[in-house]
Amino acid sequence: MRTFLGVVEMALAVLVVGGVLLQTPKASGLGGTIGGGGDSGGGYRTKRGLERNLFYTTIGLVVLFVVVSLIYVRVSPGA
Repeated sequence: MRTFLGVVEMALAVLVVGGVLLQTPKASGLGGTIGGGGDSGGGYRTKRGLERNLFYTTIGLVVLFVVVSLIYVRVSPGA
């Protein structure tokens, strides 16, 4: 059981990292925050279509990762 949960947790971790890396940034780093990113429009824009689906999928994967992590801790010996 612990091995299975460990494998699931690692797979979810890779998927979460991939989902975060695929998302479009709001501003271009620190320069966008200070004012160097003139085309960012203040850093706010509406997520639509694939971008919105990727955003919510990433949130779901993070929640699932936390749940699996908590179950893994409860199943581990000495918990």
